[in-house]
Amino acid sequence: MTVEDIQTVRQMPLFAGLSDKELDCISLGEIIELPAGAVLANEDEPGSHFYLTLSGEVRIWRTYDRQAVLMAVNKPGWFMGEIGILLDTPWLATARVSQPSRFFRLDRDGFWKMMSTCPSVAKEILRTVAERFRNLEGFAQQREKLVSLGTMAAGLAHELNNPASAALRAASDSQRVADSVQSVLCQLIHTLDGPAWKHLGRASEESLERMLNAPVLDPLARSDREEMLNEWFEQHHIAEGWNMSGVFVAAGLDVPWLESLISAIPSASQAAAVQWIESRLNLKFLLKQVENSTSRIVELVKSVKSYTHMDSSAMEEIDIHQGIETTLTMLSHKLKSVTVKRAYDQNLPRVMAYGGELNQVWTNLIDNAIDAVDGNGKICIGTFQEGDHVMVEIVDNGAGIPPDVQSHIFEPFFTTKSVGAGTGLGLVICHRIIADRHGGEIEFESKPGETRFKVRLPLLSQSIPLKSEPK
Repeated sequence: MTVEDIQTVRQMPLFAGLSDKELDCISLGEIIELPAGAVLANEDEPGSHFYLTLSGEVRIWRTYDRQAVLMAVNKPGWFMGEIGILLDTPWLATARVSQPSRFFRLDRDGFWKMMSTCPSVAKEILRTVAERFRNLEGFAQQREKLVSLGTMAAGLAHELNNPASAALRAASDSQRVADSVQSVLCQLIHTLDGPAWKHLGRASEESLERMLNAPVLDPLARSDREEMLNEWFEQHHIAEGWNMSGVFVAAGLDVPWLESLISAIPSASQAAAVQWIESRLNLKFLLKQVENSTSRIVELVKSVKSYTHMDSSAMEEIDIHQGIETTLTMLSHKLKSVTVKRAYDQNLPRVMAYGGELNQVWTNLIDNAIDAVDGNGKICIGTFQEGDHVMVEIVDNGAGIPPDVQSHIFEPFFTTKSVGAGTGLGLVICHRIIADRHGGEIEFESKPGETRFKVRLPLLSQSIPLKSEPK
């Protein structure tokens, strides 16, 4: 490097405190120029150089879930590449030049010599590394929370769609059937006398009562009974009987009951009487569908509220089973082909915990288990008391974690998923929530066909038994 180059580098904040005796660490490097669009390093490439930006601009991108996210904009005076050399790890992000730029560059040997001979530079680099790790981990942790929220939102949208659609259809059909009840009623008013009206009213009330206790039939038995009713409708010249038979069968009404119904009804009004009974029953069925569907929606909303612990951010007495169940509800759209087996200790005490954070742990562990079985396997969730701790075990029958990576899975940014599919912080966050926030432990055992994660949480001193039942 020329004297002029050395002076240019020395003006950067990183080297501002260098004495004349320490200038050798600068002379080990070189000045390079790169055009806009050039890539200094790609994510996951080995770290081999240290860069200090002298002019221009570099944008730092990291891939999350196959999406490039801008992490930082490197301006003159900023440096990069030190983490890969210090930790002997690949680049955590991609560095791409966004404006024509000049850099001071050191290779690996030159970097280590600079660190050993220039204490002020080494101190500033190590301080910056610590700060960058905190910022990067904080960003990734927030992203993990957003991923959990996205998972929850996707599951909720999926689960809400069916009851909402059913309620909408039932409400729409209810209007049509209500109009039919009113229309037929107007016909009967002009044709039935007092005794016939009383008979029809009693039959209507009886049909509604029988509907409440009607047995659930298998498809074959249901089809046979509908066919018998269709024949009866044809014999009595009742139009569109095929369209009414399903409602009568579902209400537990048969041919003898219909014979009893029309026995006291004039011939000219029999068809209208049957239609009126069917319309009332159908309306009741539809309103029950609306009730069931909206109840399911309310239940899902309650699950979300419980999952997120929206009413409290403080430590509180937590029902472990309820937290796991609401998490399973949120992940149900991913569990369609997965067998979930529960082995809950119904005498398990409560624990004092941060409910929302624990649900984040259950989400990470169960979601990982779903990935491990590739969405089509078996997951077992068990709880029990061990001394003065509550134990939660989540076991999957997937391929297992390879032995050569097992020692790294709690390390920041380490992931066994494909590039961009994970942040590498899910288990780190789980460990911090369990260990740092709750004074517990999280560990695992893995072999082909069985991976078992164990979460150990301290008990509440005056415990309250759980009352939840496994589903």
